[in-house]
Amino acid sequence: MEIPARVGGKNDKNSNGKLKWWQLSLIGVGCTIGTGYFLGSGIGISKTGPSIILSFILAGLTAMLVSEVLGKMFIQDPQKGSFRSYAKKAYGRWAGFSSGWVYWFSEMLISGSQLTALSILTRFWFPNIPLWILASIYATLGIIVVLIGTKGFERVENIFAVMKVAAIFMFIILAILVLSGSFGGSANDFTLPTSLNDFFANGIIGLWTSLIFGFYAFGGIEIMGILSMRLQNKNEVIKSTTVMLIMLTSIYLISIFLASGFAAFDQFNAEESPFVIALANYQLAFFPHVFIGGIIIAGFSTMAASLFAVTSMLVTMAEEGDAPKLFAKKSKLKVPPFALALTIAVLIISIIISRLVPDQVYEYITTAAGLMLIYNWFFILISFPKLIKATKFDHIKRFVAMFLILLAVSGTVVDETNRIGFFVSILFIVLVLIVILFMRKRNKKHKREFPRGL
Repeated sequence: MEIPARVGGKNDKNSNGKLKWWQLSLIGVGCTIGTGYFLGSGIGISKTGPSIILSFILAGLTAMLVSEVLGKMFIQDPQKGSFRSYAKKAYGRWAGFSSGWVYWFSEMLISGSQLTALSILTRFWFPNIPLWILASIYATLGIIVVLIGTKGFERVENIFAVMKVAAIFMFIILAILVLSGSFGGSANDFTLPTSLNDFFANGIIGLWTSLIFGFYAFGGIEIMGILSMRLQNKNEVIKSTTVMLIMLTSIYLISIFLASGFAAFDQFNAEESPFVIALANYQLAFFPHVFIGGIIIAGFSTMAASLFAVTSMLVTMAEEGDAPKLFAKKSKLKVPPFALALTIAVLIISIIISRLVPDQVYEYITTAAGLMLIYNWFFILISFPKLIKATKFDHIKRFVAMFLILLAVSGTVVDETNRIGFFVSILFIVLVLIVILFMRKRNKKHKREFPRGL
């Protein structure tokens, strides 16, 4: 998944493979929607009821503010490493190192999250097969895709992206048909909250703890910073990301609003898609099979893409001295064996965890992955004033976004289940900090090896 190294040259607009702003918007929608939304949103509804809408609105607003900041930095200084490069320029090598590894860990957690989600969904047809066996099968298939490295994979990814959006639109259309009297339904089947207690099913605390699942649904917007290198006109990056987020937020809000009105909030869980739960009582025998099948195919594509991304990023970090050099080595088949081995090892750990705690693992991983992603959002926001001359309004928007991020993070500490995911994310941060301290100590003795230091 290589990204062109530079943009802005005289011949860039005529280069093959360059994207128009609207094409990048569509790709962004496909890259962002994942099983975290198809399953994670159900966990969010179970915690707060119809007010989950507010979680998605606040998460969408934050995503828009972060993407605007990232876009402004890109317009001034296009970088292949995107947010990682900006962190490095703003605060030094330690920041680039931290940002890169936090992102690597978050993507690995997302791969594990997707792996678990795919296994949970597959149990719809094979309820007696243990979760860890299904996870092993999908992990093996994902690694095979990485090893094959077919040139047509990226084209297939576009098809998978369309399938994700199509699955959501299918739910919206069927829900509207049910409300109009089709499939044995009626408008009376849809329940609107009539009081604040109905809207905030578990009070303000419930809304607070659900925020992370709204944010997780927007996880992936930082990829837009990397893909922006392929834009024909770099000045259109903000327009591209804004349109993408408006489309994404609209799709999310409409589908979540419909799903939360068809069933009581306590019927939603991490084991089933909220959209399947919402239409379970109607004459739609085909819907669960088609919808879940579409999610599995789309989810697998996201997982495989994440595996490509983390393996490629590990090689890049190794080449720049931010990871052991052995990860940059490639075999005769041009496959980085050590980088791939680390990826496989982390997947195996995910499978072992799913074997030990099959009922809670998805929520733990989802929470930790969501947190790791928005930690990097925070890094983007604090890097901005170091590299760009910000206006007062820029600072206001930046502080609003940072406050909302901290609100989402603190919400995971309040909730007993989410708290485990929070501690998992902190554990990864601590590991990165320990490595930084070790490397600083080593640099004092080996200045020639790392002349710029951390």
